[in-house]
Amino acid sequence: MVGEEHVSMIPAAPSEVWSAEVNGQNQEVLAPSNAILLDVLRDKAGCLGVKRGCDMGTCGCCTVLIDGEPRLSCLTMAQDAAGCSITTVEGLADGAHLAPIQQCFADHGGSQCGFCTPGFLITSQALLTKNSNPTDKEVACAIEGNLCRCTGYQQIIESIQAAAAIHRGESESARPASDAHPDPHPSGPEEPTMPPGHAR
Repeated sequence: MVGEEHVSMIPAAPSEVWSAEVNGQNQEVLAPSNAILLDVLRDKAGCLGVKRGCDMGTCGCCTVLIDGEPRLSCLTMAQDAAGCSITTVEGLADGAHLAPIQQCFADHGGSQCGFCTPGFLITSQALLTKNSNPTDKEVACAIEGNLCRCTGYQQIIESIQAAAAIHRGESESARPASDAHPDPHPSGPEEPTMPPGHAR
């Protein structure tokens, strides 16, 4: 090798203060001026539910709500979202109480490996906020920008329709996980039976 071992080809972007409301909390962080929103949310705001998938806007894994509208955070400059209200998948739940869309994805098999699930949840929530009575075709149209390699999409559509029924008041949402639950062994203090082969 001749000359310097390392030559910096592009000067690093200067850091700037970035602030926004993320999941209902005011966030103020120092981030590169050319940072994309995905990196700021994951690396600075600690929102690891926002997934890095394709980095090209084709998979939908990184979808977040910006002022209520679903946007791809891998294609959004962080400075363009400064001062906005941003909701990631972590912001859908109300404490220990899952949002209906989250509970329905769990109940109806809307996620398998789970990597794409945050993007689907955000996109689905945006749909249900605007339309609590979507047709299957409207659901399919809403999620066409989200890629899932596991489910075949039918369980996802069923999950969204089940959540829509909760939004319409036709079904009850699940109780918060923090609520008291019945004793799983109500028959008494004796040792519960175990499946064959399990050590005692």
